[in-house]
Amino acid sequence: MGVDTAASPDPEERSTPRRGATGRRGQRVGLALVMVLCGVLFATTARISGGGSIRDESGDVAGVLRERGRTIEQLTDDAEEKRAAIDELSAGEAGGDLRAQERTAQVASAVGLDEVSGPALRITLTDAPSSTLGSIDGVEPDDLVVHQQDMEAYINALWAGGAEAMMLQDQRVVNGSAFRCAGNTLLLEGRVYSPPFTITVIGPTDQMLAELDATAGVQVYREWVDYVRLGERIETLDEVTLPAFTGSLTLDSATAG
Repeated sequence: MGVDTAASPDPEERSTPRRGATGRRGQRVGLALVMVLCGVLFATTARISGGGSIRDESGDVAGVLRERGRTIEQLTDDAEEKRAAIDELSAGEAGGDLRAQERTAQVASAVGLDEVSGPALRITLTDAPSSTLGSIDGVEPDDLVVHQQDMEAYINALWAGGAEAMMLQDQRVVNGSAFRCAGNTLLLEGRVYSPPFTITVIGPTDQMLAELDATAGVQVYREWVDYVRLGERIETLDEVTLPAFTGSLTLDSATAG
């Protein structure tokens, strides 16, 4: 921004305004002009806000996400009830093709529509303590949170290590599941989660641990664990049961290879 170097006007050089009828007439004209401008301002504000409060329309993002999450949870519960009803009708249908039912069961298991039990790893990732921000030079707030690329590094390494079934937070995920991070919140299947973020995965635990150790993205995260105290906790579990996937398997788009 530039600085105005022009000299301030000398108060003694100001001319004294004339008093009398001309001054009063100028005051009346000025007052009328102000009233007109106020009317235009009020009309414009009402038109922009749609007759309501502008502040009411501009709710914070976190509140919108929480409300959206509650709505989607209700829709998900309704969808699960309808799916259960369809399964019940399908099971009771007379003269069904047994071979087709067996193939359906195999596909359902492969894509994650059945619950799975077995030995597992539970990995918990957490944000660094906020006190770190003022104690280490050069550290920005963005350095203290678990990012989407961190989650992706762990999840991809686990799949590469032979994962058979995986759950993120309280939801079963499959290879086509998508999640997004907004700030320090996780968006998965329309629901919003805050840290800590937990990945529970069934599979060959030793092989998956070795793949984590060999994955560059995981190693980068661990460097920041040491530097700013991001959280990483890995537990080996003897037996875990993961629920069936209940999300949509519909493709939103496809691209020819």
